[in-house]
Amino acid sequence: MRSKIVLINSVRKMAKRKYTDIEKIKAIYESVKKNGYKKTSEIFDEHISLLERIVMRYQNNIVDNKMKVIIIAAGMGSRLKEMTKYLPKPLVEIEENKSLIEREIETLHKVGLNDIAIVRGYQKDKFTIKNVEYYDNDVYTENNILESLFFAEDAMEDGFICTYADSIFSQEIFQKILDAPYDMCIGVEPDWRKRYAKRDEHPTDEAELVKLEDGKITSISKFCNPDTYDGEFIGVAKFTKKGAEILRRNYHRARESKTCRFEDHQRFHDAVSIRKAYLTDMFQELIDRGYPIHAVKVNHGWVEIDTQQDFDYAKKLIENGEL
Repeated sequence: MRSKIVLINSVRKMAKRKYTDIEKIKAIYESVKKNGYKKTSEIFDEHISLLERIVMRYQNNIVDNKMKVIIIAAGMGSRLKEMTKYLPKPLVEIEENKSLIEREIETLHKVGLNDIAIVRGYQKDKFTIKNVEYYDNDVYTENNILESLFFAEDAMEDGFICTYADSIFSQEIFQKILDAPYDMCIGVEPDWRKRYAKRDEHPTDEAELVKLEDGKITSISKFCNPDTYDGEFIGVAKFTKKGAEILRRNYHRARESKTCRFEDHQRFHDAVSIRKAYLTDMFQELIDRGYPIHAVKVNHGWVEIDTQQDFDYAKKLIENGEL
């Protein structure tokens, strides 16, 4: 009886152990290939059923991780004033010898996302990060985030994750987005109001809010009654190969059709025109046409950096080991 209780407690302990380090997961995978499940179980002191789940997860990620990541980094970041007068906001140092975008790339690497593309614009020559692919938006003052993303359209074909360069995200957030079994999904923060409690330099009416029904986005907008919406878009989205095809086709339909109600001089959802549109405007277009976009809910673990107040808040979280 005693041995049975010990076994049960041991299994429970294993079940609580979390594997988020991609190198540890890879080591287990390689050991199983070389030594088999039984020997690997002894080496890592893990139950075989758990090892099997880890191996399956790693194999699935080998496919997923062929996806590119497109980091949108073309804007000026003028609200940081002197900090971005001679430097693009993504290159501002957030911790010792590490810029915002370098920290983001480092986090992406931790979940096995290594194929990185950066869309740059403002002071583009300042971007000298190695082992990334660059796309240039030289008319960044004339367009907005949606069109900026499509300067990297060549990187979309096999599926991609897109993310903002002026935010900090935890490893867990990228892993959740990567693991989500949807063709199109976006990160959503349900408990979004807490972050705005002392964020008076960035009011709540600038939040990109979403309304949910059965886990799907039904509406996404800045211009809404926040009391009727269910969370905030955090700036990370995933499109599989199928999802990317849907996105690209519908963008070009809206952008290029002369008979479309969205021409350059007409509104595109919340935007004054499609050239000035945000990602959220394109998401709403897809939703209105019946394409499902799912929410991947996150519990904090991210900070959007728009103002000096935001920058100081993020820096403090990092220094305290909270992000």
